[in-house]
Amino acid sequence: MKVDLELEGRPQDTRIVVAMSGGVDSAVTAALLKRAGYDVVGVTLQLYDHGAATARKGACCAGNDIHDARLVAARLGIPHYVLDYEARFREVVVEPFIESYVAGETPVPCVACNQRIKFADLLTTARELGARALATGHYVESRRLASGRRALYRARDPERDQSYFLYATTPEELKFLRFPLGALEKPAVRALAREFGLVVAEKRDSQDICFVPEGRYSDVIEKLRPGAAEPGEIVHIDGRVLGGHPGIIHFTVGQRRGLGVAAGEPLYVVGLEAARRRVIVGPRAALEVRRIVLDEVNWLGDQPIEDAARQGLPVHARVRSTQPPRPARLVAGAAGIELEFADGEEGVAPGQACVIYASAEPRARVLGGGVIRARPAARARMPAELQAAF
Repeated sequence: MKVDLELEGRPQDTRIVVAMSGGVDSAVTAALLKRAGYDVVGVTLQLYDHGAATARKGACCAGNDIHDARLVAARLGIPHYVLDYEARFREVVVEPFIESYVAGETPVPCVACNQRIKFADLLTTARELGARALATGHYVESRRLASGRRALYRARDPERDQSYFLYATTPEELKFLRFPLGALEKPAVRALAREFGLVVAEKRDSQDICFVPEGRYSDVIEKLRPGAAEPGEIVHIDGRVLGGHPGIIHFTVGQRRGLGVAAGEPLYVVGLEAARRRVIVGPRAALEVRRIVLDEVNWLGDQPIEDAARQGLPVHARVRSTQPPRPARLVAGAAGIELEFADGEEGVAPGQACVIYASAEPRARVLGGGVIRARPAARARMPAELQAAF
């Protein structure tokens, strides 16, 4: 595979910093660039407690992953640096995650990590090291437009596409970022790892959020914020109190299992009211929303987002990384930028990321995205005393 980073000058005179997590994707990225003749420097971030993380498997940036990154760098014959970002990571990723969860939201910490650590602080470090670009092993594509700007696109492999977590990348950052694996599928990447003789060729992919063991958010929150789990009521959307719960941090919108209440119909969590510690439940139909309000919007489209919203620009959007983009349109609402789904959407929670695409095509362009702050359509259907949860 030939790598073209679309940079001026000879590869041997061009330094590239590669963000090496210790996994197979970033390792192959470094190997490909090294083989292409670039002056490659590997950098690994220690993001959370090294000792506690060493025993964990299947997560990025833990102690064993740092060791693997070192082995890969030695195999490739490239310099490798480990940077201690633990305090910074806790400040800009972990603490906001906890605050958001305690407030009854469903945050996506990987977006914050990419936005504030990897594509901000690490990008600055790469420039300080004299690099012309920062390359990562993310499955996403960056292409140069006729205007000279760079645009973000979904990866070729829809099962591996990571554009959902990268929507907050700014146009200025895209100029400096490169994603060599965006046009590859995972089996091809593993084959390359074996070809290069990398020790991580068969290493399992990370599955969980790196600082959340076994995906249990509540365990991490209770450890770092003792007393955050306060008991409260489970309330039906018609106002009936059905029972109690041990704390809203144990629940998310769309959840069905583990409610601990008996009813004559299947019930789902449809809202969380943090101020009164109430979990609002109802039938599946109550999960559907047509319109959402977006905040902290990052826009990568060609026209100003205000113009696109006024025109009702047709787009496709997804509110979870595991689902395909669905038809919607941008609209200018009373609260700012809003998104209206053509066929409705289920399980939408404040704090989630909503990512906007130009189409439903597998390699569609990413137009941007934002954080979901409200679901006005759902709120309008609720009794007045429950509307704060929506």
